[in-house]
Amino acid sequence: MRTQFITDNSGHKLAIILPIKDYNKMIEDLEDIDDIKMFDESKIGKREFKNAEDVFNEIEDSRKQA
Repeated sequence: MRTQFITDNSGHKLAIILPIKDYNKMIEDLEDIDDIKMFDESKIGKREFKNAEDVFNEIEDSRKQA
């Protein structure tokens, strides 16, 4: 990864410039990590299973109220 830094007059790094390809890959990786985290959290605690039709009805009702 080729990076460039923006510095202040004292040489302290303030920002970084990344090639867009590297930036997009980094964002994709972060989204994947977030998905994994949500999956892991979903396995913790009590699980409640609902009929799909009931869930769709709840979603539709919440849309009507919004």
